[in-house]
Amino acid sequence: MTPLPVALRTALLASAAMLAASAPAIAQQASPEPGPAPASLTNRPATTPLPPFPTTPPKLIVAISVDQFSADLFAQYRNRFTGGMARLLTGAVFPSGYQSHAATETCPGHSTILTGYRPAHTGIIANNWVDQSVNRADKIVYCSEDESVAGNDHNNYTVSDKHLKVPTLGERMKTADSRVRTVSVAGKDRAAVMMGGHKMDEIWWWDGKTYVSYAGRTVPPVVERTRKAVADLVARPQDALPLPGFCKPLDRPITVGGQTIGTGRFQRAAGDLKAFRVSPAADAAVLAMAAGFVQDMQLGKGPATDILSVGLSATDYIGHALGTQGTEMCIQMAELDRSLAGFFEVLDQTGVDYEVMLTADHGAHDMTERQQIRAMPMESHVAPEAKTKAMAAAIARDLGLSNTPPIMMSAEGDIYINRDLPAATRAKVLAEAKRRFEALPQVAAALTRDEIAATPWPTTPPETWTLKEKARSSYDPTRSGDLLILLNPRVTTIEEPTPGYVETHGSPWDYDRRVPILFWRKGMAGFEQPLSVETVDIAPTLAATIGLPMTGVDGRCLDLDPGVADTCKR
Repeated sequence: MTPLPVALRTALLASAAMLAASAPAIAQQASPEPGPAPASLTNRPATTPLPPFPTTPPKLIVAISVDQFSADLFAQYRNRFTGGMARLLTGAVFPSGYQSHAATETCPGHSTILTGYRPAHTGIIANNWVDQSVNRADKIVYCSEDESVAGNDHNNYTVSDKHLKVPTLGERMKTADSRVRTVSVAGKDRAAVMMGGHKMDEIWWWDGKTYVSYAGRTVPPVVERTRKAVADLVARPQDALPLPGFCKPLDRPITVGGQTIGTGRFQRAAGDLKAFRVSPAADAAVLAMAAGFVQDMQLGKGPATDILSVGLSATDYIGHALGTQGTEMCIQMAELDRSLAGFFEVLDQTGVDYEVMLTADHGAHDMTERQQIRAMPMESHVAPEAKTKAMAAAIARDLGLSNTPPIMMSAEGDIYINRDLPAATRAKVLAEAKRRFEALPQVAAALTRDEIAATPWPTTPPETWTLKEKARSSYDPTRSGDLLILLNPRVTTIEEPTPGYVETHGSPWDYDRRVPILFWRKGMAGFEQPLSVETVDIAPTLAATIGLPMTGVDGRCLDLDPGVADTCKR
């Protein structure tokens, strides 16, 4: 028997004795080797018809988001997968999915996956935006908070779904049939909220110390078990994880931000919660909790189709802290594959007919310093003069204005002109800001809200969109700024890397927009479609498989049947 994957053993299965009855089966055996893939079209006898996509609705929908799992990362490792990801590769594979909007961040991306709407309609334009009406000094609002709670700020907040303007697939299902159970678990609150929506039976996320939910909710046994398992795990030191053979070419040190990375194997000191979050074990723990909910709630065994959304956040934390091209990310890809295999094994043991979708909230690419030494010398950090604080001071000085309070505020590339300035002064500040930003060599575009609002809604494939069209898809007139700054390709918004933050995303360029979209269900015949689709297509596609009408959204239904039948016309 091959050894049990380390992350799966330590986090997902440290509490095997406390998990529901069937969970120990995962702890006591290695993830099964995948069986042979279904015969491809090229080796099927010409007379053998393709099996149709199952005609009955699945009893459980499982929607998985792997934070920062770019299409490039998927392509790099797809031929290395042997576990859960390998299973998904036998289904319908869309390697060129697009988070098509400009604001390629975690909150906007998750808001598209199960709503069918782009951020312009979900209202989730960024992770943070400025609201000059709020009663706090910096005026910044976090996407998943209730800013009306006294004493909070955007870093210390009360989690809320109030900013999501549209329903999720789970909400629509529950509205159509009150017997539907909806569950959302994630490594981040914004992933759990934006995929789960407003009508949740259970919603839980990691808050940096343990798994929590909205105030006043009863803590179910599976969460108590997971909390204890993770606490026990973190209380012990973690030895270095094994390095798969295919990771050895990436085992090269690089010094960035005063630290040497690129050769790490997730060693962890006892009690180090931050290191736990930035490790494969964090994803395994979320999958353990998700499996426990399936078991305890008997999801998929009720009279209606249930839905479970799972947000796996470790890939994003690892990418930000350690980049994408060292041993750290390579080990993460291998352990994610194995942890998913164990999770699917639990689902298999329930006997439930379940349907899986896996995608990502955005992409990313590797840190500037490693890119520069690997054939990309044009990679650069954003210059200080492109920062809003410096620009506001210069404009105020040259226009003879006081910059106390600041004449401009910003969040995530959106710039907001101080609304207390006279209208004529506001117009002058905006025009001057646009002129100065456009003159900077690192800036691709400085788009005013009027320019963005006047841009027609894009109708062509997402890879052909202009910068204005990408911006239009993220623009909400009630939350977006007066000016949007978009940097040139390969310019990172990180001015100076620091420990824990060497790489990021958020640009309008395809390395941040492109993500894989995978669908799998037992009995379906797989196929691959390399042409582009969008993450807003996911919700109507899943809705069609359960016969739920979903009209008026930004996305379209994707036909999952490889033959002449059409899953979108049932």
